[in-house]
Amino acid sequence: MLACIDGSHYTGAVCDYAAWISVATGAPLKLLHNIERGNVPAVADLTGSIGLGSQEELLEELTALEQQRARLMVQQGKLMLQAASERAGQYGVQEVTSCQRHDSLSESLIELEDHIRVLVLGIRGEEHSGTEQGLGTHLETVVRSLHKPILVVNKEFRSPRRIMLAYDGSEGARKALAMVCESPLFRGLSCHLVHVGPAETAEGLLAEASMQLDQAGLEVNASRLDGRTVAALTAYQAEHKIDLTVMGAFSHNRLRDLLLGSITAKMLLSTQQPLLLLR
Repeated sequence: MLACIDGSHYTGAVCDYAAWISVATGAPLKLLHNIERGNVPAVADLTGSIGLGSQEELLEELTALEQQRARLMVQQGKLMLQAASERAGQYGVQEVTSCQRHDSLSESLIELEDHIRVLVLGIRGEEHSGTEQGLGTHLETVVRSLHKPILVVNKEFRSPRRIMLAYDGSEGARKALAMVCESPLFRGLSCHLVHVGPAETAEGLLAEASMQLDQAGLEVNASRLDGRTVAALTAYQAEHKIDLTVMGAFSHNRLRDLLLGSITAKMLLSTQQPLLLLR
């Protein structure tokens, strides 16, 4: 389990959802605080703009201030990691480790991918703390780059009781179905299996997935939905008080994504509940 910790107001919920998964699956939890390269000030060469020789003292002061700011960012991150570790411990997580990295978030996560079982991160990071709209700067890049389950958190933690599995038969959807069937995380939860599309397509897909979920011992409610995919899914979420949605992430048709916008991105923008994505 890897949870991304920063200064955004989603950090507490990220920690809570990660702890919930860790306790349910028995997987150890690792907390990551990533300091973006652009957030660490570089020592500027100002000699050409403020004059030669006479401004050496000022340059030394600027250098010292920049170095101090970088140290403070590292220290602030350590304090956040400590608080998150203590919070996870309150949920009963037995094994919590933490780390700091200085890189772009996507590059850090790609390097760590082989050690990730599930990634948990907020829908927007610290740089978007003043807005409640849009997606975080790195979110789409992370979702497209990693081939691990990613839980995107967009609200305070509530222990899930009802999940929705959006199923269209794609490779990502089949991975999502397999995870719901196999993971102890979903034991005892009510699973709403939905497909948006014509009846002739939905019948076979829903029957196939329902059989697998039933064999796994899950309570299944299968439904075919009409209308535009995102609008139909979000309306179903609200009507049935879904706590967590599970679905495949992005299509393989990048041209179609560019022209119409991916279903995944639209769901991330529209959903009021956490979204567990699989590619």
